[in-house]
Amino acid sequence: MSPAGCPHVNGFKVDNWKQNLRVIYQCFVWSGSAETRKRKAKSCICHMCGAHLNRLHSCLSCVFFACFAKKHIHEHAKSKRHNLAIDLLYGGIYCFVCQDYIYDKDMEQIAKDEQRKAWKMQGTAHTTHTVVYTLCESRMMSLVSVTARVCVPGVGEKYSTWEPTKRELELLRHNPKRRRITSNCTIGLRGLINLGNTCFMNCIVQALTHTPLLRDFFLSDRHKCEMQSNSCLVCEMSQLFQEFYSGHRSPHIPFRLLHLVWTHARHLAGYEQQDAHEFLIAALDVLHRHCKDDNGKKANNPNHCNCIIDQIFTGGLQSDVTCQVCHGVSTTIDPFWDISLDLPGSSTPFWPLSPGDSSALNGESHATGATTLTDCLRRFTRPEHLGSSAKIKCSGCHSYQESTKQLTMKKLPIVACFHVKRFEHSAKLRRKITTYVSFPLELDMTPFMASSKESRMNGQYQQSLEPFNNDNKYSLFAVVNHQGTLESGHYTTFIRQHKDQWFKCDDAIITKASIKDVLDSEGYLLFYHKQFLEYE
Repeated sequence: MSPAGCPHVNGFKVDNWKQNLRVIYQCFVWSGSAETRKRKAKSCICHMCGAHLNRLHSCLSCVFFACFAKKHIHEHAKSKRHNLAIDLLYGGIYCFVCQDYIYDKDMEQIAKDEQRKAWKMQGTAHTTHTVVYTLCESRMMSLVSVTARVCVPGVGEKYSTWEPTKRELELLRHNPKRRRITSNCTIGLRGLINLGNTCFMNCIVQALTHTPLLRDFFLSDRHKCEMQSNSCLVCEMSQLFQEFYSGHRSPHIPFRLLHLVWTHARHLAGYEQQDAHEFLIAALDVLHRHCKDDNGKKANNPNHCNCIIDQIFTGGLQSDVTCQVCHGVSTTIDPFWDISLDLPGSSTPFWPLSPGDSSALNGESHATGATTLTDCLRRFTRPEHLGSSAKIKCSGCHSYQESTKQLTMKKLPIVACFHVKRFEHSAKLRRKITTYVSFPLELDMTPFMASSKESRMNGQYQQSLEPFNNDNKYSLFAVVNHQGTLESGHYTTFIRQHKDQWFKCDDAIITKASIKDVLDSEGYLLFYHKQFLEYE
């Protein structure tokens, strides 16, 4: 929670709220006397299902007991609009609006007072009471854990609970030794052993394991596998995330992952060099097929799927085909996991682009004449004349006519992956395009949305772009690079561990990198994460 705390606590703090809260702690949370313990054992059952386990919570507004695990207390809070409940085992206060356990100084003091009273009444020594203080500094939060042993008179030696003074807090803030503790900053950083030309796999694994929502999904153990054999790629990815965030620093050997990739994507089997982009799409496809949506149905339809892969990576690409005679428009929307962008110098005609407002908006600083990611996106979303050799049957004219086609973004994914088409395979050419592409740390996709196109057509483009929609803003968090030639090369990945901390992952070797190292790299796959998430 922010230093301001939960804003919904004030609704509870009316009349005799302190006395009411003390009674709940005394009778139902930290029962000290034999009488209160007996009362708690008899009365603390779920009022919906009758269970006495499943993390019982009590509503603070009406003292209604219900299961937290089965969400019975959630149903009560929603129907009665009671925002706060208390955990009857640990005494924590939960806010159903914030959807998290909250901290309030006044409530915490009452909890501590009643806990001490209960310990004294039980007449036994209790060890290790943890008090957590939050120190707010510029751009960081530090947690200082303090332990104290509390004993009743006559049982061992008596110690009072220690709380730091203002002077001690000041010393803790300025103690340089605290800043040298970097173990938490490197959790999730782990090298991967190259098993023989498997750098194409390692670089994608690094990008996926540092995708925030994907990490949260796998570390919360939400996948329920129903496959009979040990061939589920989602289970293996779940195990891989556990390995990455276990705190171990030795390089991990992903042999099981490689075996499953060979099993489910046979075109990637063998020790030949493979394309990282091809592996990314194959991995997402297999993960998508092995996932289940919330309704327990197999995730076979990419257009109607609620699996974690589609929630994070799937966007909607709108294609508008306009007849050149009657100007009728035929619109289709297709799902996509990535966007492939052409480069100048390829055999595909690349329309000359002059630097425009979009490049300046997206913060791309580049040398005069250099290609930017915004340039590539503008090229991707510009109208394209299909020509006389690709006539379509117009539903308005009822005959084959020439037309133009334009692609725009109907729905943006949470994670946008841009594939810069550096490898050219044609009947005459097989080569790698090394054109430098400047890409920004922050990207605004508003100019490339279908809604922006409609606003331009209605003469409202400037108004619609001011201010720009925050929902369309992205931040860079991973960059996959390819060094070498088409026949012989090597993949590495830059990943963002924290807001301003970047690391280079080169198979088993991980080194710290600067933002300049990232932005000066060639760039083959660019991963951007939405800055603001929408709730549906």
